Amino acid sequence: MHCHVYDKRRPGSRRRWTVPLLLALLLTALAPLPAATADTASTREEKAAAAPSVPLPSLSATTTQVASGLRRPTALVAPDDGTDRLFITEKSGTVRVYHPDTGLARTPIVDITPAVDESGNERGLLGIALPPDFADSQDLYLAYTALPDGAVTLARYRLDESRLEVLLSQEHAEYNNHNGGQLAFGPDGNLYWSIGDGGGSGDPFRSGQRLDTLLGKIMRIDVSRACGSLAYCVPSDNPFVDTPGARGEIWLYGLRNPWRFSFDAADGSMWIGDVGQGHWEEIDHLAPGRGGLNLGWSCYEGLEEFAGGDCAPGEEYTEPVLTYSPYTGGCSVIGGHVYRGREYADLVGGTYIATDYCSSTVWALRPDGSGGYEQAEIGEMPTQVTSVGTTADGEFYVVNDLPGGLHKVSFAREEPTCRVDRTVTAWGTGMTVDLTVTNTGDAPVNGWTLEFPLALGQTVVSDWNTDLTQLSNVITAVNAPHNAVIAPGASVTLGYLTGHTGDASPPVRFTLDGDACAVGR
Repeated sequence: MHCHVYDKRRPGSRRRWTVPLLLALLLTALAPLPAATADTASTREEKAAAAPSVPLPSLSATTTQVASGLRRPTALVAPDDGTDRLFITEKSGTVRVYHPDTGLARTPIVDITPAVDESGNERGLLGIALPPDFADSQDLYLAYTALPDGAVTLARYRLDESRLEVLLSQEHAEYNNHNGGQLAFGPDGNLYWSIGDGGGSGDPFRSGQRLDTLLGKIMRIDVSRACGSLAYCVPSDNPFVDTPGARGEIWLYGLRNPWRFSFDAADGSMWIGDVGQGHWEEIDHLAPGRGGLNLGWSCYEGLEEFAGGDCAPGEEYTEPVLTYSPYTGGCSVIGGHVYRGREYADLVGGTYIATDYCSSTVWALRPDGSGGYEQAEIGEMPTQVTSVGTTADGEFYVVNDLPGGLHKVSFAREEPTCRVDRTVTAWGTGMTVDLTVTNTGDAPVNGWTLEFPLALGQTVVSDWNTDLTQLSNVITAVNAPHNAVIAPGASVTLGYLTGHTGDASPPVRFTLDGDACAVGR
């Protein structure tokens, strides 16, 4: 599903990335977009305009368990048919139904276990999607690893006939990891499907940068009709339909294991959580209709050039909007959704929420209007979350692997009890950073640990007023004996000297004793 082998790599040089996302969004807005099926343009504009101004560190995410007894759940989706149900896939090949009034049904609504290879940790029934006409067609789409050889397979399941119809498969026999498995219908009505790079470590097949294989890709196909010998059609505007030797189904390439991706219901943009080799996890955000982009793997892992990776001269790569290293306690990013529900619209409307399988950190991301992104850690999910899903009304649920539960996600405003102000002096290849940490709460802090990330290429040389440790890009700063106590309203100052390789930006997020801090100047 999502785990990966740790293989630490030394930092490499940066290459030129593609145009910044904000400019890409503006340019894309001038071109025709795929026709939307879920919302009208005016509805999308209303939703986008309703985005709140609550700072991300002022948000808190919590969960409440509503069902147990699931067996290694992998994905969840909600039919928009007025029933308020959730469909939850289990690794073995079953789909269970949950209703908020009656709970988790004992008997599966779908059982394809005879077709599913669930050997190894990452094989099994991995993804599910419901077409816009599900209420009438009663068709659903499943992604799974198939017997007898573990081929990653896309199939249509007809509920009224209990019939499984294979549409497309990709050989995946050598390794049992990196199967991807996300399915989602885009705003254009086409079905998108992710597959990992074929597994192993370090992209042994060089799949990510090849266009003659579906490994390491996100595909886009039209499943509403058949074309010739195919049980689906390849859209004529897919980016590689006219490229000799390329698979026409490919929409995006350069991915390692895009376990979960989603579309923002308001603007049609695409968010991808791509699991890293072991040095960087990444989240990507792409403007609507931006097919053909190269997301970097295996030339890059996150923003860092991957030692021994597959790099082509002159190639352009699309930069992720968030990277984090396993030194945060994470191991596998679990891509989520942009919140477009009603219950918490005034708090998190327009905010992308994701998590990590190991750290359970709740990541919140939101465009800042200047080409960058606000980001904060706003809570914790239950252990081993495998998927984030939404109801038909846009409210959030998550499932976790072991022990197998379903949890409803809630959000609240909780003002941070700390603020960090930054003073940066940069020159040449060096910089000093002074941090002023203010206790904005009503209780004294007695002994503290401040954690924050550095930009890629920054290495701490010395520090003051703290005991500072750097692991990869993660800094852990512990109080000195003389400044261990921070009274309410009081501040302490600490700092460090660091070298850099071109990026002299200050840290963008902080946690004090695990709680998100507001970020000042």
